[in-house]
Amino acid sequence: MRELIKNEQLVTIVPQDFKNSNKGKVLDVSLEGFRMELKYKPEGIIKNHICDFYSLTDNGYLYFESYIQNIENNVVTIANPIKHRFLQRRKFTRIKFMEDLELVSGDIVHKVRTLDLSAGGMKLRTSENIDIEKEYNVSIKLNDEREVKCKYQLIRVEKGDNGLYTISGRFTALSNVDKMTLVHFCMKKDMENLNK
Repeated sequence: MRELIKNEQLVTIVPQDFKNSNKGKVLDVSLEGFRMELKYKPEGIIKNHICDFYSLTDNGYLYFESYIQNIENNVVTIANPIKHRFLQRRKFTRIKFMEDLELVSGDIVHKVRTLDLSAGGMKLRTSENIDIEKEYNVSIKLNDEREVKCKYQLIRVEKGDNGLYTISGRFTALSNVDKMTLVHFCMKKDMENLNK
């Protein structure tokens, strides 16, 4: 683990309940695992329960599963993971995501179809000519329990020979919980696709 996790490295912990996600800095690394000081009180993080861990490194996003061995105030001890993997070099994992959504700005409602999704933004396709200067409200239903609501800012619009517009854009006004929900959702889907 020493070649993957270093002192002062930022690591995000995602337990089964997304709302209790936390992050912190690595204090020290040993042969058995590592200790880190969390930014927030470790609510909902339970000893000996498997959590997901993410950290941005020089080699891309590091992902692994492990469990908390010990909790003392805001300091947690994490066991060495059995295996790990690097996800992508880009900041956020991008997945294929085909859903019908609406972009809403005041009285204006545009029907769109998503092509891909990441925690940073999404690519869309539509037959409607959409004003690139406006910011739109969007609700993204990930599954029956999870929906992310945020603002969407268009970055690029391309018109294809078929008359359809392909739009790339980024999310704004995204809460930390929603961002972590998207990061986790996209990484999990990416892992599932790779394991098929």
